[in-house]
Amino acid sequence: AVRFANGRLERPESLQFTVYRNRDSAHPRKKHRRILVSETERLCYVGHNFGSQVMKCNSLCRYFVGVLDKSSGQMDVYNAEMFNMQPLLSGGGAGSHSCWAALSFPSLPPSLAGSKGKSFTWVCRRGEHRLGLGPCLCKEQGVVFPGLLRVLQSVLCPVQMDLCIEAFGTSKQKRALSSRRMNAVGSDIVSTAVTKAAANVIDAKGVTGLMQDVAQDDVQNISAFLPPCHEDAQRPEHVYRFEDILSPAEYEALRVPAAALASITAEEMAKRAEERSLCSFVLEELKFLPTDEKSRDHKARCLWFLDTLIKFSQQKVITKKNPMGPECPHIISKKLMKNFTSLTYNNGSIQNLISASMKAKITAYVIALALHINNFQTDLTILQNDLKLSESRILDIAKALRLKVSKAKGVPGLEDDQSHKLGTLSLPLPTQKAPAGQRKRKKMS
Repeated sequence: AVRFANGRLERPESLQFTVYRNRDSAHPRKKHRRILVSETERLCYVGHNFGSQVMKCNSLCRYFVGVLDKSSGQMDVYNAEMFNMQPLLSGGGAGSHSCWAALSFPSLPPSLAGSKGKSFTWVCRRGEHRLGLGPCLCKEQGVVFPGLLRVLQSVLCPVQMDLCIEAFGTSKQKRALSSRRMNAVGSDIVSTAVTKAAANVIDAKGVTGLMQDVAQDDVQNISAFLPPCHEDAQRPEHVYRFEDILSPAEYEALRVPAAALASITAEEMAKRAEERSLCSFVLEELKFLPTDEKSRDHKARCLWFLDTLIKFSQQKVITKKNPMGPECPHIISKKLMKNFTSLTYNNGSIQNLISASMKAKITAYVIALALHINNFQTDLTILQNDLKLSESRILDIAKALRLKVSKAKGVPGLEDDQSHKLGTLSLPLPTQKAPAGQRKRKKMS
C-alpha cells in the first residue's frame, strides 16, 4: 500500500511500480528492507521501509490488502506494508529506470503570446547567470518542458538550482533559499569579525598578557568557593572577617549548643575521644580553653560550629530536613543547606548534594575558622585527617586562601613520626596563583 506525500494522483492506474529487495537475505534485518519506485510523466517517486524517514505506523499497527474474486465472490487477504512515496529531487534514476522531469508555467509569457504549437529553446537569465533549460513547447496550458531533463539537482550546479528556485519555486522554497543565503552571509561576517577582533586583542595585549588574563580567570573561579577576602586589610583578623563566617544571629544561636563544650570536664573529654563523637582538632583545642568566661564561651562556640562543618562534609546526599540532628539550631541548619550544598535532580525529586566543589568550600571555611581560633596559625594536617582529604588537596585550598605553608612537628600521638604542615596567615599576603594543573602520576615499578 502506498501514499503520496505531495498530493493525490488523478490516474493511479497509469502508474507502474518496481520493488527492490536487499541482496543480503541472510541478515536478520536487511532481508526485510524494500525500496519501492514509481515513475510518472513528470516525477520519479521513491519509498522505503527503513531509515530515519520510515513511517512509524508500520510498527504500530498491521495492514492488510483484500483481493476480491468477482466470479467466485471470495476475497483473499494478504499482509501489506505502507510506503510513503516522495518525489525524488536529487540523484539519478532508481536502478535502470530513468527519472524524467518536466516543468510547466500556468500561463504564457507576454513575449510568447500567439506562439501556440511552436517549439523554442528556453533560456532563463538572472543577473550574470544564463541557464538553458532545453526545448519547450507552447500549448494551451502554458509553456511545457516535456522531457530530457533528468532530476534537476543531479544535473544542475547549486547556483543554477538556486536560480531555478528564484524563477519557478514555491513561496516556501523561496523563503528557505533567502534564509540560507542570509545565514551564509551572516556566518561569513561573524567569522571575519571574530578573526579581526582576535588579531586586535593579540596585538594589543600580546600572548603573555592573554595568559595572565586566563590565569586571573582561574583565580576568580577558585575564589567563588572561598570566604570573602579583604586584601587591603591592615591586620590578619580582618583578611577573613569573622562576620563573613558566622553572622551575629548565627553566632548568638550557638550559645546553647556550645555551652556543653564550654563546661566540659576531663572525664567527659576522654569519653568523647573514645566515642569519637568530636573531631581531633576540637578535642585538642578543648584542652586549652581560656579561663576567662567570655573568651571560653567564644572559643566553645567556634569549636562547636567547626565540628559541625566537618561532620556535615562527610555526608553526600542530604535526605533529612535537619541533617545535623535536633540539637542543631534551625538558623545553622539553614545556613549549611543553603551555602554548602548544591541542588541536583534524581529519581523524580530535587536533592541537596555535597559535591566535590562544595566539600572544597567547606574545607576553606573550616581553615578560615581554625585560623581565628588559633591566632591565625593552624595545623593543616590535623584538619586534613578530620576532613578525610589528601594532603595535596588541603594544601591547594590553603594556598588559595593565601596562607604560608611550612613544616612543623604535629601533636604527639595523632600520627607517629608524621611531619605536619602548618598554615599561617600573615601580611602582606602572598600573590595568588592558579593551580598548576593535574600532577603527573608516578610510574609504578
